[in-house]
Amino acid sequence: MTPETPRPRRLIFVNRYYRPDQSATSQLLTDLAQSLAARGCEVHVVCSRQLYEDPDVRLEPFEVLCLVQVHRVATTRFGRGRLIGRAIDYASFYASSAIALMRLVRRADVLIPKTDPPLLSILAALIARMKGAALVNWQQDVFPEIASHLGSNPLPGWLDRLLRRARDASLRAARMNVVVGHRMQEYFAAQKIPAAQLCVIDNWADPEAIVAKPASASALGARLRLAGRFVVGYSGNLGRAHEYQTLLSAAEILRGDPSFAFLMIGGGAKMQALREAVAQRGLEHFLFLGYQAREELSDSLAAADVHLASLLPELEGLLVPSKLYGVLAAGRPLVFIGDEDGEIARILHQYGCGIVVGVGAGDTLAAALRRLQANPEECAAMGARARSALVEHYSRDAALARWAAVLDLTPANRRGDVAPPAPSSR
Repeated sequence: MTPETPRPRRLIFVNRYYRPDQSATSQLLTDLAQSLAARGCEVHVVCSRQLYEDPDVRLEPFEVLCLVQVHRVATTRFGRGRLIGRAIDYASFYASSAIALMRLVRRADVLIPKTDPPLLSILAALIARMKGAALVNWQQDVFPEIASHLGSNPLPGWLDRLLRRARDASLRAARMNVVVGHRMQEYFAAQKIPAAQLCVIDNWADPEAIVAKPASASALGARLRLAGRFVVGYSGNLGRAHEYQTLLSAAEILRGDPSFAFLMIGGGAKMQALREAVAQRGLEHFLFLGYQAREELSDSLAAADVHLASLLPELEGLLVPSKLYGVLAAGRPLVFIGDEDGEIARILHQYGCGIVVGVGAGDTLAAALRRLQANPEECAAMGARARSALVEHYSRDAALARWAAVLDLTPANRRGDVAPPAPSSR
């Protein structure tokens, strides 16, 4: 390498899960890391040796995947079933990743922690300061606030307040904080994080990998014999942050109409609870499937005529369900159950690609589904607008270009500097 040739920028991501894991945050990180490596950056990922759905899996400690150097650290393997086990898993990842980062991070690197496990920015800020690296936080969610709202925060009040202050200090210490929605940007601004250190880059989907096609073309729909029925889909995690009682109430109202089918694909604590409630109530028009492989996502999304998403209103500004973007790419309307002024609700209103229903309004949800079933032209028009919104505003390429701008990957800027955010699309 000649003196005139700039060294490739070294970017170091930290997240518990990475390829071949299929969880949403893992897939997003894989997209970004591989794209930046293809641009000539030296990209490292520090992650665990597990899979989100299988903590007993033991992946290779180190390998290179599509030019990305993946460093997998050893952790405990209690899994997500119990809070104490999850806390121990978090603690072991903090410790192991800290050791790995102290060995890996160099001056002028860019260190990019995500938020699994929570509060990872606190650790990353300390290491970035010690090593002279730039810090760019990628905020997928906001803890411990989420845990507090869900009633699952085991921390005493004094420790909760201390961790929030430490987290906010780590955000102020960063060159940039990438957040995944405008409501989240508003939340952090209220915590007095300077506006110049907040940049919205929405999550995304790849319109080439997820294509819009009619339900009749779905191989999954054919296998499940869904032809002739109006299929209401759900794809992904149905966890503690989501809500299913509204869906259950609507399904009760539609019980006597065999033309409706509810296709629930994915997992999560509330998915199991929904499955049990459906069985107890004898609702026969539900089908439950596990997570589908990423390469099957386009086909599984196409099996439904309309999709559902939900978020508890008190969690607005603290996370954004990423299933939205796959549904947009598939060219399907989305019915969102949650806050009328929530992040997803704003997008649906802005682009006319879905319907918003309040939590607990099962009758309103049932009426909305009947309306879409009775008006296939309206349903198709919403789906077309959904696809256009994805292609124009929420595609993978658009998001990756914004990331490249934030990281300023021009040859003239290779010393760990981070560019100011480009103007937001909304």
